[in-house]
Amino acid sequence: MSYSLIYNGTLIDGNGGNSIPNAAVLIKDSQIIEIGSLDSISMPDEEIKKIDANEMFILPGFIDTHVHIMANGFKLEDTMYDPLSLFFYKGLDNLKRTIEAGVTTVRDAGLADVGVKRAVEDGLILGPRLLISVMPLSISGGHFDFSLNSGFDMKLSYPGLPESVCDGEEEVRKRVREILRAGADFIKVMVTGGVMSVNDGPEHTQYTVEELKVMVQEGEFHDGVKVMAHAHGVEGIKNALYAGIYSIEHGTYLDDETIDIMVDHETYLIPTCVVMHHNKKFAEAGELPEYSIKQAIEIVDIHDTNIRKAYEAGVKIVMGTDCGVVPHGINLEELGFLCDIGMSPIEAIMAGTKNAAECLGIDDKLGTIESGKIADFIISKKDPIANIKSLGNPDNIMLVMKEGNVVKDIRT
Repeated sequence: MSYSLIYNGTLIDGNGGNSIPNAAVLIKDSQIIEIGSLDSISMPDEEIKKIDANEMFILPGFIDTHVHIMANGFKLEDTMYDPLSLFFYKGLDNLKRTIEAGVTTVRDAGLADVGVKRAVEDGLILGPRLLISVMPLSISGGHFDFSLNSGFDMKLSYPGLPESVCDGEEEVRKRVREILRAGADFIKVMVTGGVMSVNDGPEHTQYTVEELKVMVQEGEFHDGVKVMAHAHGVEGIKNALYAGIYSIEHGTYLDDETIDIMVDHETYLIPTCVVMHHNKKFAEAGELPEYSIKQAIEIVDIHDTNIRKAYEAGVKIVMGTDCGVVPHGINLEELGFLCDIGMSPIEAIMAGTKNAAECLGIDDKLGTIESGKIADFIISKKDPIANIKSLGNPDNIMLVMKEGNVVKDIRT
């Protein structure tokens, strides 16, 4: 049994209320047990590890609901030239960058297998806790089919990753069962093409409503595992909503009808603004494949406009970044982009803490700083309410605690 005390900081607890100055938080092992002013905390007789926040800002550990923790830009040629073991060693650095950026929990949207998740849980490697989808599902010729029309198949393949491509209701049903057998916490499906696709475009519709309903049903059979949908084009988004999919990732071409359906169904939207804006910069610099440059540039303004409309209509929006397509460790830049589409700083913080935890079904344990919850914290050098974009710079994240253990500390 061990105790830690974080004190002398301004607390932003993730619940949306006012900041609490001169706050202190008492932690027993991995659990928060008391919050208040320093003189109000009931101190145990045992030795306490004291962490001085130095008048900085104490926040919950952030939750990124859409990352590819094992990916490094989806360069198809890497699977030709890189040994498989390098894929995992690169993943070590990605995990470290993510947690040191202040993200203590992620939902991986494809390519992290159950072995990576277990290695983090067992303390063999440093990283955020992982909820995994293992391998996204794609139609033949779809957004996660890496077979080229030259005849080469560029997919990453090893026993921990089931096949991605499946067509027709029965093949889809079998593939979902294989994904669940492989340890998936969520089912990920590509219901449209993508910006970075070789064989399709972001408005291309993929999978029928009937095929998608099979995925939702199989998840329900498996203790209610939910389906997340990569979705840009409006027809694909509608198909996902009609099938009962619970979260829409990206949502670029949302229209008034789909926004209304999302509000009615209480469907989550993960806009991944970071990847849109960074891909535009990469495209303008000529750093993306030729087939994706034009659409990467054109899509940003469309995306910003429609995400703003969704926010104003009351769609439930949470933080997700698609890091892995863009560099790891810039996750909290997303909060600034959420404010650019209309959120207040406190709303953006909640999108990455309390509301993100609710989206993932882990809000009983994480997402806010409350007695009884897991002790995931960050200490920010700068006031995020006054300057939300300061959180996007990992150098301003002075301390990260996960489950009561300090995993980063650069306080002076």
